[in-house]
Amino acid sequence: MMIQAGKGGRCPVGGAGGRQGSNGPYRRYKPTRTDVRHFGAPSTMALTKDHILDALRGVMHPSGEDLVARGCVINIAVCDDQASVRVCMTQGEPNTPQPEKAQLTRMGSVIDATVRGAASEQGIANLQLITEFVDHGGNVVMRLSGGKVTTPESKRPEQDTPQNKDATGVPGVKHIIAVGAGKGGVGKSTVAVNLAVGLARKGHAVGLLDGDIYGPSLPTMMGLDAMEQQVLEGALQPFYVHGVKCITMGKLVDTDKPLIWRGPMAHGAFNQLVERTQWGELDYLIIDLPPGTGDVPLTLAQSVQLAGAVVVCTPQKVAQDDAVRASGMFESLGVEVLGVVENMSFFIGDDGKEYDIFGRGGAQTMAQKLGHPFLGAVPINMALRSNGDSGRPSDNFDPKTAGGEALPKALESMVDQFEAQVTLAQMGKGASKPTLSIS
Repeated sequence: MMIQAGKGGRCPVGGAGGRQGSNGPYRRYKPTRTDVRHFGAPSTMALTKDHILDALRGVMHPSGEDLVARGCVINIAVCDDQASVRVCMTQGEPNTPQPEKAQLTRMGSVIDATVRGAASEQGIANLQLITEFVDHGGNVVMRLSGGKVTTPESKRPEQDTPQNKDATGVPGVKHIIAVGAGKGGVGKSTVAVNLAVGLARKGHAVGLLDGDIYGPSLPTMMGLDAMEQQVLEGALQPFYVHGVKCITMGKLVDTDKPLIWRGPMAHGAFNQLVERTQWGELDYLIIDLPPGTGDVPLTLAQSVQLAGAVVVCTPQKVAQDDAVRASGMFESLGVEVLGVVENMSFFIGDDGKEYDIFGRGGAQTMAQKLGHPFLGAVPINMALRSNGDSGRPSDNFDPKTAGGEALPKALESMVDQFEAQVTLAQMGKGASKPTLSIS
């Protein structure tokens, strides 16, 4: 199947977007989920998350409220003529049993017809729609495609890649996501921390593992300095701060002394953090990998079954070159790159003007060239630095403590895009991926 950019090249994944950057002269024909709206002209006719959400306000829950008002709509993802809607009919009532299959089937048919009506109004006649009903744990109890019940997706057969030959999962964790970069100093830890906090603010159960064994950042950035590491019955107890469960080597060793460890020792320490931590049930476990593509990050990326990776880059070319290598590392391991984040994209001065200190749009163009989604652009911001230094990442999402609207909007957009790409990646499991042509 080939998805043409069409409609002005707009692909409204999840209804959230980043900033515009330069548009390189690339043609991409390999399978991709690139969010092409960042590279084309605005479209006058395109289905968005808000269109679907507005339509679902007309679908009534048995209680008499509409699905949106009752909080039953858990997630929506949209890309061109593909969409998914996830619904929990018992939202807010954990002790209430799930509706009967016949009732879910009828509700699914109503949702399907309603969303297709919204798509038709936007000029999309043949929408590919997946509707999922989930329980409070996020487990799919029924899946419908085109309004008809389908068998829940089976797991993809494991490919013969280095990543899944030796990797293991973490019990109770749905998605393990690596955040990596081809070099240090580009803000990888900043992105990992704010991605985790942003997901937690949206109601997800989130864990954050500081995989940078040699230079752990979480004690400072998450405000763990004054806390003591607890061990219960041989299991490390993660710190719970800012709605996120955190674990870091920085709380297990003397932070003033360098770790002079060879690769196998670092690998062993990383495995201990993963396997001996009592994570509980998590929607996401975000792993802040060490910088680079050498033995240590490569080995750590092989140690766990990753659901995907996020690559962090700054706008200038020297950082892009290293980010390309990081992307290549993940692809060689069979790990899907969910997207690229451009950090330090621009600076807003006291005069309100935006200054492109390192240029702008370079990481976005790189993402387009590689066929990866672009998750957003994070500005250089005094509050981002001070909140990170003082262990208050939640303040980055409040305009009053983030120096204005620019930073919260950028971070929220990044989180929305990330969620949408995870959903689209799940939709693509077990099926041939679409081909994207940008012209």
